[in-house]
Amino acid sequence: MDKVRIGSIGLGRLGAQHAENIATKIPNAELVALCDMDTAKLKETAERLHVSKTFTDYDEMIACDDIDAVVIVSPSGLHTEQIEKALASGKHVFSEKPLGTTVEQCRKAEKAVEKYSDKVFMLGFMRRFDDSYRYAKAKVDAGEIGNPILFRAYSQDPEKFIAGSIAFAAHSGGAFLDMAVHDIDLARWFVKSEPESVYAIGGCYAHPEFGKYNDGDNVSCLMKFQNGAMGFLLAGRTAPHGYNIETEIIGTKGTLRIGSVPQKNLVEILDSYGVRKECSENFLERFEKSYVEEVKEFVDCILNNRKPDVTVYDGSRVLEIANACKRSFETGELVKI
Repeated sequence: MDKVRIGSIGLGRLGAQHAENIATKIPNAELVALCDMDTAKLKETAERLHVSKTFTDYDEMIACDDIDAVVIVSPSGLHTEQIEKALASGKHVFSEKPLGTTVEQCRKAEKAVEKYSDKVFMLGFMRRFDDSYRYAKAKVDAGEIGNPILFRAYSQDPEKFIAGSIAFAAHSGGAFLDMAVHDIDLARWFVKSEPESVYAIGGCYAHPEFGKYNDGDNVSCLMKFQNGAMGFLLAGRTAPHGYNIETEIIGTKGTLRIGSVPQKNLVEILDSYGVRKECSENFLERFEKSYVEEVKEFVDCILNNRKPDVTVYDGSRVLEIANACKRSFETGELVKI
């Protein structure tokens, strides 16, 4: 096999970006099919990316013999069922996070991956493929900051996009599941341990609309890990300055900070406002390269018959932790995992 033939489902913001990446930026991949319920968007995207096969029915797409692998970028509640079906049809599977929206769904996904162990399955935790996070991880693994004792992370969406967040709130699963999962995954990755207890607080400080979904526009969580390390997460939707992803790992011998000053690039603007740097607009801009690199890894695993480091069990564990954070936020109580 010289190229992996891929069918992709979902043409929302991220789905459209994945489709374009597969079609134009991944040499050993070929985008041969697209699936979406929006026929106008499906037609436009297929014509622009020169994709000959289009489907509005997922079952029809995965039945196609011309497809080796499926990339799933559909609504979160559909992921588990679509993972199962694709694996059963003999396809390799890359799925965006989350693995599922319930622990029960995650267990079904685990069983499917175990049953079809000859196929490659990979979950989209793209921050692991960001150059800065990879660089920091190598330093932690080399012992350059000693033993990690605190992991701190801020994930903040811009206030200017709040209307979209409110519209999606009914289906998002809440800020911990929708936003903080990436930070939870990074915390486990850097600290090399699992949380044993979480305590979450937050509220609707600017947008009461989130309250009817037992969610907040800004939420936070304190974690204690099994190895004694501490974790602190903030997931917010009201950043006035732009998309802000900030991470700090404090060790016994040093500290690493990634994105402590959120910025689009290294340009400084000197004007009537003073000296300033612009921020990224959204996750697609900040992690543009990471989204390419993670699918490259998926394709390389297929071509070289190996398994990726990001597994189905990472997806399950992160969901369990995110759900524990959500329970703590809703009850105001410490939750032991």
